[in-house]
Amino acid sequence: MSRTTLDTPPAAPDAHAPLSHGLKQRHLSMIALGGVIGAGLFVGSGAGIAAAGPSIVIAYAVSGLLVMLVMRMLGEMSAAYPSSGSFSAHAERAIGPWAGFTAGWSFWVLLCTAVGLEGIGAAKIVTGWLPGTPEWAWVALFMVVFCVANLAAVKNFGEFEFWFAALKVGAISLFLVLGVLAIAGVLPGIDSPGTSHLTGQDGFLPHGSEGLVVGLLASVFAYGGLETVTIAAAESQNPVQGVARAVRTAMWRIALFYIGSMAVIVTLVPWDSKEVVEKGPYVAALDHLGIPGAGQLMNVVVFVALLSAMNANIYGSSRIAYSLVERGQGPKALGRVSAGVPRVAVLVSCVFGFVCVLLSYWRPDDVFPWLLNMIGAVILVVWIFIAVSQLLLRRRVEREALEKLVVRMWLFPALTWVALAGMAAIFVLMARQPDTRVQLYSTGGMTLFLAAVGYAWQRARAAR
Repeated sequence: MSRTTLDTPPAAPDAHAPLSHGLKQRHLSMIALGGVIGAGLFVGSGAGIAAAGPSIVIAYAVSGLLVMLVMRMLGEMSAAYPSSGSFSAHAERAIGPWAGFTAGWSFWVLLCTAVGLEGIGAAKIVTGWLPGTPEWAWVALFMVVFCVANLAAVKNFGEFEFWFAALKVGAISLFLVLGVLAIAGVLPGIDSPGTSHLTGQDGFLPHGSEGLVVGLLASVFAYGGLETVTIAAAESQNPVQGVARAVRTAMWRIALFYIGSMAVIVTLVPWDSKEVVEKGPYVAALDHLGIPGAGQLMNVVVFVALLSAMNANIYGSSRIAYSLVERGQGPKALGRVSAGVPRVAVLVSCVFGFVCVLLSYWRPDDVFPWLLNMIGAVILVVWIFIAVSQLLLRRRVEREALEKLVVRMWLFPALTWVALAGMAAIFVLMARQPDTRVQLYSTGGMTLFLAAVGYAWQRARAAR
């Protein structure tokens, strides 16, 4: 299997690619901060709470530790070699072209599909405000707006994300402050629940270890979106500094926004309350406090979070596709750049996302579920590529370019192996659960197919 050295990166390196550097440091900082607060946190956490009860806090803490390790590994490689291909380019450099091909295209499918799912979620909120309006029309409107913004210039993506992130950070910070005050019993008109919701309703582990496992699996996939900052860094004014700062602050951001908010929610609201799933845990918690209009205001924040995720995923998918083409791993048309933007890649990614939306209406019982299952475990596949790449690249960086180790993985290589063991354990847990087992097998099938295609392409290219 052919490998490239650190001094000879994959063909057509990003360093010479005609992408612009229109993202400012304030954009990158807010993308890093807001990227932690994804749609999965607001929308998907309700199902995790219903399954795990108060032990969802443990589930988020365990998965959060794994995510911190993954971000540290990715940050080490991205600070050394900033690239719009991020982990895909690192996998190619460390393992071989087939690995970069597999990681990159599987992630592209995931992001494009997610664009459609987030558009559907945002449209459902709008149709709740404006009954009778067609969901697909709202999705189309959102898609056009973000497609045009991403086609124009990268700074448009940065500005959208800056203000989206500012709103999300402000809202969840206010939520945490109000929640802590209510738990402490100092919020006027609100009695402190104490620990009654943590120990009542069948206790801290109401569904036993099986419930905790389901909650753990749900929490793992809520952390999606953290990779965007390492993709965006390649188009910033100071990519190394931006990546280093984002990675170094990841720990407190995950601890505060994810673990902290879960702790507040399950302390304030009974875990088995129907509103936790129906309205969403954040809206349910604010409604429980009886603050007028607060629940509806949180719906606005969830709406913004979904739009933010759409915008970020259109950007991320187009840059991953562009990087793959630049390295000779995709149709050349996708790599065409105008005014510093890979416009064909943006358009194709948006079209793929909207096709997913149409499939949800046209083929809701067969093709659409198959597509969802196929992307179900992609993020874990990507994390494995990140860990293996870091394991291989670290030694080479130490030998050949030590000065590039601006960010270092903690306790290398021990914690890298711990992270890999954690990922393997999650795969085992997925195989034990009927719902996630289908996702595991479907994603495995797509991964093997892409790996075979990538390896065949690699062999054909080597034989020229």
